[in-house]
Amino acid sequence: MRVPTLTLAAVGAALIAPATLPGPAAALPPEARATTHGKGATPGTGPRKNVAPRASAHAGAAREHPAATPARSAPPAPARHENAPAGARGEGAVTAEDLLARVGACDQISKGLYRTDEDSPETVPVCGTRDAVFWKADLDIDCDGRSSVHCNAQTDPLYSPETAFHQSDGRPLSAEELPYIVVPAAGPRWDPGAHGVRGGSVAAVVYRDRVQYAVVGDTGPGDLIGEASYATAKGLGISPGPTDGGAASGVTYIVFKDSRAEPIEDHAATVATGERLARQFVTGTDG
Repeated sequence: MRVPTLTLAAVGAALIAPATLPGPAAALPPEARATTHGKGATPGTGPRKNVAPRASAHAGAAREHPAATPARSAPPAPARHENAPAGARGEGAVTAEDLLARVGACDQISKGLYRTDEDSPETVPVCGTRDAVFWKADLDIDCDGRSSVHCNAQTDPLYSPETAFHQSDGRPLSAEELPYIVVPAAGPRWDPGAHGVRGGSVAAVVYRDRVQYAVVGDTGPGDLIGEASYATAKGLGISPGPTDGGAASGVTYIVFKDSRAEPIEDHAATVATGERLARQFVTGTDG
């Protein structure tokens, strides 16, 4: 899945408190933008993503972008692959096994189900407990934000210099440097903001035996789910390439309600908060 590149005030209002931010420094050409999503019978051959609005916000105070970035189309992505590096299987003492045991059953809070691809069936519910929401889907690479060695207009045909939420100095997030996840734009299926999920909210992302703490850093189409930044994928041992990376299934996203990393770009703060909330989550003290 590739997330949308539209920035609309309506979505920002749904996810974050109102404020004002100047329009993005760079805009994409005014052609239709679809997003690549590598799900389907064969990894990497799935249909394109639908277009949906993005919200934009600073970590400390929510902001909106008044300008919209039109959608554009892109060629099919090559097949994905995995390239799990050696190293630690998580960023703290709470294990993937502990977290997955806690999300074995789903108390559905979304009014409908989500697609993982534009043309795939609606199969993914958003589930919840008193203090967390979670879903199980695939992982597609979001490489948007500040330009870097691996995330830029040359390496990613769908690259956008904007992210829905901004770091404390007003700049877009860095997909290559910062582990973040993408949540669907508020819609009839589910309103993330109504369940305490906003820009900067802390998440635990689980894949196989790995745990990666991340923040909510971008928004996606209102009917699609399952996407995270280059850095998140890399931390999970998933190939992070914007055109050939990602995981076709088996990724669990757990977002802790009303949590926040301060500032949003401080990954150490994210890990500290995530580890504390994950401990509460696995022991059942969150209700």
